[in-house]
Amino acid sequence: MQNNLILRGYQDESLDGLRQGFAAGHRSQMLYLPTGGGKTEVAISMLAAAADKGHRAAMVMDRRVLCDQTSQRLEKYNIDHGVLMAGHWRYQTHKSIQICSAQTLEKRGSFPNLKLLIVDEAHNTRAQTAEFIKNNPSIKVVGLSASPFTRGLGGIYSNVVSTTTTEALVNAGSLAPLRVFICKEIDMTGAKKVGGEWSSADAGQRGIRITGDIVSEWIKKTFEMFGGPRKTIAFSANVAHGQDLAEKFKQAGFNFVSISYKDDEATKAAIFAEFAKPDSTIHGLIATDILTKGFDCPDVMIGISARPFTKSFSSHVQQLGRTMRSFPGKDFALWIDHSGNFLRFKDDWEALYYNGVHELDDGAEKPKREPTKEEKEAAKCHKCGELWGPKDVCQHCGAIRIRRNAVIAVAGAMEEIKIGKTVFDGNKTDLWNQICTIVKARGNKPGRAFHLYQDLTGRKPPKRFEDAIDVPVSSIIKNEIMRRNIAFAKGRSA
Repeated sequence: MQNNLILRGYQDESLDGLRQGFAAGHRSQMLYLPTGGGKTEVAISMLAAAADKGHRAAMVMDRRVLCDQTSQRLEKYNIDHGVLMAGHWRYQTHKSIQICSAQTLEKRGSFPNLKLLIVDEAHNTRAQTAEFIKNNPSIKVVGLSASPFTRGLGGIYSNVVSTTTTEALVNAGSLAPLRVFICKEIDMTGAKKVGGEWSSADAGQRGIRITGDIVSEWIKKTFEMFGGPRKTIAFSANVAHGQDLAEKFKQAGFNFVSISYKDDEATKAAIFAEFAKPDSTIHGLIATDILTKGFDCPDVMIGISARPFTKSFSSHVQQLGRTMRSFPGKDFALWIDHSGNFLRFKDDWEALYYNGVHELDDGAEKPKREPTKEEKEAAKCHKCGELWGPKDVCQHCGAIRIRRNAVIAVAGAMEEIKIGKTVFDGNKTDLWNQICTIVKARGNKPGRAFHLYQDLTGRKPPKRFEDAIDVPVSSIIKNEIMRRNIAFAKGRSA
């Protein structure tokens, strides 16, 4: 049934991991793959395998355009299927494989003889879809997500399979590396919050105040780094902010188009089609939410972040993923941050980038501590604004970083200490205190802290366990210790 559907090594490992999970009694599982990891190809392979065995299988998504895109992908591989969506020309309910909208599935309430259900963008939890999964215990379920951090996912999916990382895909050339510039930020001091996130109205009003800075920074960076305009997507604070941005870009001589929920599907489809052309007349698209899922345009070179989040790490990851898809001649993706999100979620992003996902409902959607003014300044090059890497020489302008101990919570010079595949931004005493804090919280013996520190650094701890103080523990340390514990447990069970 399949035509030229060849999976990569980690994609085959993902299928093996899911099979093992089902065999172990996990009926509903989450498959994590980074943006660009080929989740749709893995899903298609599962759908085809189920149909080959004579079973019914379905993939559900919450937007019509995503149903159409997935159907087209199945056609590419010559896989027969129906589309369970009102008014669709492929509405053929007798087919073994069905692509269906969440709304249609929820209205039906049942799906006779269904053996496998795949939920796309599973971090967007729909109450009725979760209820459908709960009420149909005979159906095996696989959720797909590049950002499975939504609170409560652990109550729907009892196992998570993660076989590759963003770092691995960047190293393999499947994703483009990011170059991040921290620019003038939307000031959200004192802004109202709704449901834990900043009010859209407040964010929009404050975003409009720096629209001129956003436009001028884009002009400066795009000419400086590419010699001229390159395809761009911008995430605005709200619809009014997006429209204001489009107008200011127009005044500067550039064609940016603002799209929103107010536009009909035909209008948006026509805009997307024009933007996808290699010689598109559109320099950039601006939206609040629409571009965060189901939008794939690999030759996008620049992302503008102008929608501040206080807790939605999932949305931040989805936005970054829109710019990181690989494309011939694309050596890197440029990320221009006016929202403060990159520093706000830096620890979580680095943990995800290097380690992947190994547990659900980990609290990542809780409001984040706002970096201080000093921390924000210390995180970027004082001359050009690019985010500092592990070295003290800016890769963009060549400026030398001056280490300032005042921004370090624990006294002592900042050192380059490699933790797994990233660099710990602190010093030996700070690292030892964090490890001891974890060991104490878990009720482990002091020897556990000694061995962890030595395992992570290859050195002996700087002082006694009894002299360590309790300090906040960074996500980098938490995730690296968790990763090593998982690897140790797998080694024992092998």
